[in-house]
Amino acid sequence: MSQRSPNVRLRDLVAESGWTYAALAHAVRLVAAENGEALRTNKSAVDHWITGTMPSGRTGRYLTTALSRRLGRALTPEDLGLPDPTGWEEGGIGLSLGADPLETLIPIWRGDLNRRGFLSGAAYSAAAAVLPLEYVADIASRAGKARTGARVGPADVTAVRDMIAMFAVMDERHGGQHGRSALVQYLMSDVAALCRGRFGSEADHRHMLSVAAVGVHQAGWRAYDGGEQGLAQRYYLQSFALARESGVPGHDAFVMRTMSQQGMKVHRPEHCLALAESAVDKVHGRVDAQTEALFAVTHAHALAKAGRRRKAVQEVERARTALSSAKGDDVPFWALSWGPPAATVRSRTAKVFETLGDRRRAAAMYGAAAASRPPGTYARIVALDLVAQAEMQAAGGNIEQACTTWGRAIDHMEGVRSSRTRKAVGNMRRDLSSFRARGLRCAAEIDERARDFLRDRR
Repeated sequence: MSQRSPNVRLRDLVAESGWTYAALAHAVRLVAAENGEALRTNKSAVDHWITGTMPSGRTGRYLTTALSRRLGRALTPEDLGLPDPTGWEEGGIGLSLGADPLETLIPIWRGDLNRRGFLSGAAYSAAAAVLPLEYVADIASRAGKARTGARVGPADVTAVRDMIAMFAVMDERHGGQHGRSALVQYLMSDVAALCRGRFGSEADHRHMLSVAAVGVHQAGWRAYDGGEQGLAQRYYLQSFALARESGVPGHDAFVMRTMSQQGMKVHRPEHCLALAESAVDKVHGRVDAQTEALFAVTHAHALAKAGRRRKAVQEVERARTALSSAKGDDVPFWALSWGPPAATVRSRTAKVFETLGDRRRAAAMYGAAAASRPPGTYARIVALDLVAQAEMQAAGGNIEQACTTWGRAIDHMEGVRSSRTRKAVGNMRRDLSSFRARGLRCAAEIDERARDFLRDRR
């Protein structure tokens, strides 16, 4: 261990905690025990840390966790005047499933807020995509761990759910980059502390973890919408971990479904079908019919990508039947990430038919999906469905109809900040180029609108 000047940051945080050195040492030993390590840390060790000696091994991580719990806010080693301990290295952040997803999320949140290049430019990992399939052992629950934060009850769970829902509305109306930093800051400063609180019942604790998982999932979705696939994947993995720890039926499977969809989107087919199959098996008979339809249609898409046409069509029919047989049961909060299930199922069904080469049916389903959403809502996803519909119409030779649909798509994009919409408009111009060269007036007019759209959003 190397000697340094006095650690003023750590000294001040210990003073703020109100703990004696002996009490802090005891808390560090408890955190270490939760992670399967027996330490002999005592008050003398704490005194050495404050005078400048660096904790050895993983002790710095345990110290950071202990003080985070005590103070009710997410801290990093840097806040304690410590170097990043083993396991927090930048390259591997978030690409594992440990005992405490909140601890893993701290450096991800910090990196996201600071727009750290190693996260914003991180690559999608096919190896990490398999983790939920291998993760059969339960995540060690924190239910029995000492909690010293504020008392948390049902009203707090409802407040967090309402706030996450508000961020979701902002995301779909204005794009994933509106309020993105505010969401991450809220998760890091408020939600993480509430998850560490003292709960009146274990049910409240489970629901808080579940709603936290929804918030982390949304942070992943916003990264995805910003074209940051590696960062999105890290968020999804930790959302899965929180959802699994919550024990809420179906929630962890829903995140697996998202991970399957991400793999298909980025053209990394490894594990996509297995993730979708595992997810649909986990929820069978455990969720309402509308939610089960969401899983079935993602399974259908994965099957189509794998070339299993007949089975894919069967799963599409299964999803349609589930929707038609729905009896008005409440859809879980975590299943509403993309709005009404019926619209989501139609949009994904369109992707199945597009994959199978059936452009006519794909175009019809994209149009039905866009029309299924209430007017004035989900601007981005409606715009993207309309763009996809126009692409199918143009590919089928219906260029005037496609131009009309593209025009409607651009109408919905006003005020939306999203790399996906910009990319969609770029693709639109590419698809229009051959028609514009033939002198088609409608193609020239839409191309001009598309060019202006991209110019205004540089």
